[in-house]
Amino acid sequence: MNTASGGTGTPDENGGPGENFRQSELDKFGALASRWWDPQGPQKALHALNPARLGYVAERATLRGANVLDVGCGGGLLSESLAREGAAVTAIDLAPDLIRIAKLHKLESGVEVDYRLSSVEALAAAQPGHYDAITCMEMLEHVPDPAAILTACASLLKPGGRLFVSTLNRTPAAFALAIVGAEYIARVLPKGTHQYRDFIKPSELGAWLRAAGLELEDVSGLMYEPWRNAARVIARTDINYLACALKPGAGSGESNTGEPGTGDN
Repeated sequence: MNTASGGTGTPDENGGPGENFRQSELDKFGALASRWWDPQGPQKALHALNPARLGYVAERATLRGANVLDVGCGGGLLSESLAREGAAVTAIDLAPDLIRIAKLHKLESGVEVDYRLSSVEALAAAQPGHYDAITCMEMLEHVPDPAAILTACASLLKPGGRLFVSTLNRTPAAFALAIVGAEYIARVLPKGTHQYRDFIKPSELGAWLRAAGLELEDVSGLMYEPWRNAARVIARTDINYLACALKPGAGSGESNTGEPGTGDN
């Protein structure tokens, strides 16, 4: 549901040579900017997911005093929540309208976040090994080369730092609920938000994380319950899921993770 980029692509639907974004995705989410912070607006489901996402991160990383990067920050929902927990937050996106709305909301809320219109690769070149934790939520399924995003995130992490991602599993259940149900029946998401072919199996995510030099610590499901407009972390990973990966090295510490979730991998 959020947008940011870096990596490779083609000059037409995707970005220009060497760029890892789809302009259609940036335009689609940019059009939602004016109502991003409306809890009953087009991003109603994202508002509901936010406390569960924050809780998942806070259970596995010390946020107070930490340097945290939010990749694909959108209008800043998770970014501000992380900052409220005491983190020094940098938040990046490639949709200008979303960064504008995020900065405007910062003025209203008084929550300090360093919002930047930047790709994750550009930031990785400028600040390698700078962050204690990185979040990349609801974004990987919206870019042409998710593995490149993960590689850049790994470069940005300090040894001992953790990367947190959320995405959608490529299963019939995810198609039925996340696309047919959410976009066309319940209409809690705008039509066209997701493309099934871009959903990511946990086994694929795990392989990309290992190739980037990270160690997968946990995979857990994330269930949205529209009847109460809330979400919770669960064991099943066949629809939405969260993952936590560690960059090995000094200061790794311990994380309070449960057993990896179950579902189609």
